[in-house]
Amino acid sequence: MLYSHYYPAASSQQEKPTLVFLHGLLGDGHDWADVISQLSGLDDYPCLTIDLCGHGRSRYKSCHGFDHISELIESTVRQRVGESVPVILVAYSLGARIAMYAIAKRKWPGINVVSAVIEGGSFGLLSQKDKDLRWQNDMYWAKRFGSEHLEQVIADWYEQPVFASLDDEQKDEMIVQRSDNLGVSVAEMLLATSLSRQPYVLEELKSQPIPVLYLCGGKDTKFRNFALESGLNTQVIDGAGHNAHKEQPEHFAQCINDFIFNTFKVNSSQ
Repeated sequence: MLYSHYYPAASSQQEKPTLVFLHGLLGDGHDWADVISQLSGLDDYPCLTIDLCGHGRSRYKSCHGFDHISELIESTVRQRVGESVPVILVAYSLGARIAMYAIAKRKWPGINVVSAVIEGGSFGLLSQKDKDLRWQNDMYWAKRFGSEHLEQVIADWYEQPVFASLDDEQKDEMIVQRSDNLGVSVAEMLLATSLSRQPYVLEELKSQPIPVLYLCGGKDTKFRNFALESGLNTQVIDGAGHNAHKEQPEHFAQCINDFIFNTFKVNSSQ
């Protein structure tokens, strides 16, 4: 079981789905605090944040691959929320890739996942050449995370093109927040869930009966293009880059709230 934090709904007058949040590499459940705060002002949902293996208060928990982390998430949600309570996944980057894999491959039979909000998650790589290149890149970063001064490695991490929308102040804030990690634990999780080891899941994901919303920042050109070409229900968040839930939490929360309302309104009429 992974570490998790449960935020109960303030009102129990109406049963609502539980939102389960999965963070990205170097993050933890606290990353969602601003979004959860904004959601509480829009509507009243119980929320569960989970610290993935190698991160936050699950930093000493090992991960052996996509099937293993899927099992750990399912076990955590089942014990904290229950098997029958409707669950909506809200997942970013690494967390988004795990969520899409588990949904596409039907790895969560023990919990009632009814929909998912995906942010900045890759569907996978198609060519072996791309997979080999990604593995070499992940090996490079894993070696650095495991052996060098963590603050410097994280500073270099946020100089990658995908984070170009972050200004210097935002990067400095991220470096301070992320430097509490254990480098060797991050390295282990990075390799265990490398994009090179993830199957391409888009078509299987689209074939599932679970409604999916893909959110991406307007400045995140790479993932915006992925999303718009995917055929998934997509919304672009203006003024944000790859980390839209941190850069525009109010807009992000509004998108979640609207998606839930529209999804459950449709479901209730069937």
